[in-house]
Amino acid sequence: MSAKQKILVVDDEEDILEILKYNLEKEGFEVKTASDGNAGIEMAEKFDPHLIILDIMMPGMDGIEVCQKLRANPKFSNTIIAFLTARSEAFTQITALDSGGDDFINKPIKPNVLKSRINALLRRQSNVSEQEKSQITKFGDLEIDFEQFKVSVNNVDKGLAKKEFELISLLASKPGKVFKRNEILAKIWGNDVIVGDRTIDVHIRKLREKIGDSYIQTMKGVGYKFDF
Repeated sequence: MSAKQKILVVDDEEDILEILKYNLEKEGFEVKTASDGNAGIEMAEKFDPHLIILDIMMPGMDGIEVCQKLRANPKFSNTIIAFLTARSEAFTQITALDSGGDDFINKPIKPNVLKSRINALLRRQSNVSEQEKSQITKFGDLEIDFEQFKVSVNNVDKGLAKKEFELISLLASKPGKVFKRNEILAKIWGNDVIVGDRTIDVHIRKLREKIGDSYIQTMKGVGYKFDF
């Protein structure tokens, strides 16, 4: 029997902690909670979770500062961190991502959406490790062959251009992670290359035309992420 995956929830609202703990434990996760930033960092050290859910708006040390402190510790460099927030402004999301966060879970919390989002985030870890072992990675009907530089859907080669392949490979390297636009530009086109702001959008549109609309999600005002 495999060990349960561990989730830490940090929020100053007791009812939110109870709701999340109940729903996550019902799905088979091992869950710990903390009611403020300092307690969250201490619990993370002891618990060593696979995923941390952080509320952004907390008194004292807010979620963004907690995330920065955790990311400064090599122990948590690969831990998935998702922000729990009722705020949808793009600048808040960008600041949170800059601090090292991977994604967002919006309030009010819907159990079915929570379950789907958590499972998608945790798949990121297993898929990254599998990709390191193999030159071919599968995501449902989609297959990425890193040795032959091709992408297939239902065993049909989609004939991607070089930049299209590099873009889908980057996004799929960490399913569930939101890649900011400037990060995508730097990694795919390089900092020395000047391209128009619409370059990413055009390539995303072409990718969706070839592989379908379901794999790449738009985070408005922030960037894109791969999900399946």
